[in-house]
Amino acid sequence: MSKFHYLDTIISPNVTEKSTALSEFNKVVFKVHKGASKNSIKKSIEKIFKVNVIKINTINLKGKTKIIKNKKTYKSGYKKAIVTLKKGQSIDLATGI
Repeated sequence: MSKFHYLDTIISPNVTEKSTALSEFNKVVFKVHKGASKNSIKKSIEKIFKVNVIKINTINLKGKTKIIKNKKTYKSGYKKAIVTLKKGQSIDLATGI
């Protein structure tokens, strides 16, 4: 596995109704690079947002085939990381970095 720059591992925050409900439990959801490991995700989040990460859960979501106007298209999959932060810390996704 090749190493990534810490700014390349995190692609974007995943802001959905389910992920905002997780913020009650000090959890934040990010879309990350497919080849990123839990350790590299932890280091990059701690560097960028200056918070302490306790735990990281990763989920590989597979792509789906869709039929649009009688043509088959493919929606690519991605990797999602659910990051648990130390109690009392939070990441405000509305303000940016």
